[in-house]
Amino acid sequence: MAGQILAGIRVLELGQLIAGPFAAKTLADFGAQVVKIEPPGLGDPLRKWRLLHEGTSVWWEAQSRNKQSVCVDLRQQEGQEIIRLLATQADVLIENFRPGTLEKWGLSWEALHALNPRLIMLRISGYGQTGPKAREPGFAAIGEAMAGLRYLNGEPGRAPVRAGLSLGDTIAGLHGALGVLLALYQRDARGGVGQVIDAALYESLFNLTESLLPEYTAFGAVREPAGASLPGIAPSNAYLCKDGYVLIAGNGDAIYTRLMARIGRDDLGKDPDLAHNDGRAARVQEIDAAIGAWTSQRSIDDVLDALREAGVPSGRIYNVADIARDPHYRARNAIAEIQGASGVRVEMPAVFPMLSANPGAIHDRAPTLGEHTDTVLAAAGLTDEQRAQLRERGVIA
Repeated sequence: MAGQILAGIRVLELGQLIAGPFAAKTLADFGAQVVKIEPPGLGDPLRKWRLLHEGTSVWWEAQSRNKQSVCVDLRQQEGQEIIRLLATQADVLIENFRPGTLEKWGLSWEALHALNPRLIMLRISGYGQTGPKAREPGFAAIGEAMAGLRYLNGEPGRAPVRAGLSLGDTIAGLHGALGVLLALYQRDARGGVGQVIDAALYESLFNLTESLLPEYTAFGAVREPAGASLPGIAPSNAYLCKDGYVLIAGNGDAIYTRLMARIGRDDLGKDPDLAHNDGRAARVQEIDAAIGAWTSQRSIDDVLDALREAGVPSGRIYNVADIARDPHYRARNAIAEIQGASGVRVEMPAVFPMLSANPGAIHDRAPTLGEHTDTVLAAAGLTDEQRAQLRERGVIA
């Protein structure tokens, strides 16, 4: 099996919390060396988010696997000099500060590009580096609202709800990682130089909104929240069983026919007006009522067994306990386990996507705060005496 595909790529991560670090984690999983810069003291705030084990978030263990931690105070001039030094030796710099922050510290794209023309800079922000909202603070929830996702996500006539995860951050991080890979290909395979990837949270989500805007521009249609159903695609919904809900996606033409046959409604399955999605969408309430009448008399297991035999896509609604014990996850090695520095054993998503020849891997636990400061800065050329002086002045830790 060949080595990891990004081995030899050096990434300097200046970001905090989710979006930038998620992009860096994705690159690290495929072999990139990621040096994470953290402020001395508490470090990345994610270390204290949600549930903690001996003072450190178990989320941190997943988000910061395969990384090295170096503590540098970016607000001090000498700390900024260290970043300039590391940037001259890096392939990629990732940041997700509010636009203008790096410029204030003398670490603008123009300044760093002059020092290292091969450097690729990924900049993730709420609204992008330009435009009237660029300098406004933008977290994932705000990006989700601006992209139209929050409006759609909920029950008709009720307050919009969030997905329960910071989708704006992680999806922006994935877009950013894709941008880095494209820029690396342009630089290394096509003789290019470094460039900036400008990834906005709201635009990353906007990119996933499918037919939302085309339908508005063509027909003036404003898609409204529809709960568990998928408007215009039928049948696809959550249906009540004796012991909970099951999801059924019977919206393919042949699948729909099989579904109707299985629930004893050939009258609907063979109706020529319902042979294609446009006809079914017009009568979705009638179809959903027929499916719901069938599921309501059965358990989830009985429904799933029957639909599996009929070749109809369906599934139970998992919580995390269901995920942790599901045999398919285990058979696919989709769950990885790491022992953190504190000794805690934490399961987490494995490395995705799965490559056959150059798979990603988790080779290091998440670092303790400043664990690699001396190792990384010594390799960058700072002597023991220089590091001792910088540490005494609080520039590094």
